[in-house]
Amino acid sequence: MDCVHPVRGVPYRSFFEISEVERSWIVPRDALEPFHNGVPDTMTALDAITTLEPTLVWKFFIGMAAVPRPSKREEKIREHMKNVVSGAGFDFREDACGNLVVNVPASKGCEKAPIIVLQAHLDMVCEKNAGTKHDFDNDPIKLILDKDPAKNDEPIVCADGTTLGADNGIGVAMAMAAATSPDVKHPRLELLFTLDEEDGMTGAKALTPESFRGRTMLNLDTEEDDYLLIGCAGGCDTVLTWSLGLAPIDSGDEVVRVSVTGLRGGHSGCDIVENRGNAVKLLTQTLLRGGGESLRIVSINAGSKRNAIPREGNAIVCGSTGLRDRLAAAAKEVEAGGKDASAEPNLSIVVETDQASAAVGVAETTTFLGALASCPSGVMGMSRKVAGLVETSNNLATAQGSISDDGKTLTIEVANLSRSSSEVWKTATAEQIASIGRLAGATVRHQNEYPGWDPQPDSKVLGVCKGVYEKLFGESPHIQAIHAGLECGIIGKLVGDMDMVSLGPYILGAHSPDERVYVNSVARSWKLLVAVLDELSRAD
Repeated sequence: MDCVHPVRGVPYRSFFEISEVERSWIVPRDALEPFHNGVPDTMTALDAITTLEPTLVWKFFIGMAAVPRPSKREEKIREHMKNVVSGAGFDFREDACGNLVVNVPASKGCEKAPIIVLQAHLDMVCEKNAGTKHDFDNDPIKLILDKDPAKNDEPIVCADGTTLGADNGIGVAMAMAAATSPDVKHPRLELLFTLDEEDGMTGAKALTPESFRGRTMLNLDTEEDDYLLIGCAGGCDTVLTWSLGLAPIDSGDEVVRVSVTGLRGGHSGCDIVENRGNAVKLLTQTLLRGGGESLRIVSINAGSKRNAIPREGNAIVCGSTGLRDRLAAAAKEVEAGGKDASAEPNLSIVVETDQASAAVGVAETTTFLGALASCPSGVMGMSRKVAGLVETSNNLATAQGSISDDGKTLTIEVANLSRSSSEVWKTATAEQIASIGRLAGATVRHQNEYPGWDPQPDSKVLGVCKGVYEKLFGESPHIQAIHAGLECGIIGKLVGDMDMVSLGPYILGAHSPDERVYVNSVARSWKLLVAVLDELSRAD
């Protein structure tokens, strides 16, 4: 069927010409370092990125990177996207939760084909390296164009000491590019942009069968370009909370700070199988091995995001004379073990003298640290149905302490994110952690539970995507379920009768400051998306 792009009623404009509002949100060029890998010194990183192919995808991504979009605080990115889609001449709906559904007319001659939903999420995980000055509520992401020497100097886009937000900004950018490019043939599209995917999936949970009309969906949140995903794990958070009384520190006791840094961190679904070091666990091991019988905790602050393997953490403790030396010896031992067992060459555990006036009692400290040591961390079981797939895991994600205004109570919250493709094992893992907490005197709450996505290998849209992939690239894609969470499971359960596939470019280090997206992979995924939409536009 011969399809041409429709007349929208407004002329097509480049992304940067949509409005002065968007222009004001672009990263200032003088804030970016020159890029020296074969690009003229006078060209900034932003200049260089705008020359990448496909140019429209990268321009949309640059625009998103300029707008703060932490999970649960997506007001600025929502306004940005509403301006962008309005400037492109599209109608949109915004539900009570803040999800956006953009209506894109079919290319001329393709009006009879079924509606296709292109789905991605607007928020991003906000992680930064220690020492990086960045305010995720106000500052743009500082983009860097670089090369990966481990992959034959493939060009990558990354960020300066923070997460990049390619998860899932590239997905949003691809959807917008598909909707606005005059060269893309497609049926009627509904662009579904959800909120808070990274911190509870509350956007997806607010959807109903009336939220959109399409029942065939391409989720654009996959992080490997040679995969078509058809299933994912479900998840549940279990939060343990202690309220511990503080008492004055004995005269003559030593006060010591223990800091864990240099871990790789990463995505608690995709990267959990690599057995990476966990800052909460390593900190706990050091305190238990070197603390002795007089150890009392003053404060703890480890990890920052429920779905990121914790990279850094510190605790202040006090104890009898010699505590610093005992902890220093334990730190040396734990550090060596972590480098060896978890392949963490940059792991550093530093012990130094500190100051404090009050601490938790010895018995309460021992019980609390015992609970941290008992909480599972990492892979708990592999799938019997899919070779190499993690079935069940737990991420001991954060341990955050705060002192009451009157200085009498230390409240500590410990967050766990359990994932499983088995509802039985997901529930059992959450119950196990809850039992550990209750035995240790914590209050327990479960939250952010979401279902898995049950694979449908006979999916019609999967067949289309697979056939197009093979025709384009001369090989078969990997068809797989993953251990990470995708919104597809929730959407399938709440909306019903959905035929879904997830695809996207190659992203490494998601949920950590090492996040990077591979430029050639973006072009490859774009080529696949365009061809799939063309094929779907031919259906009657």
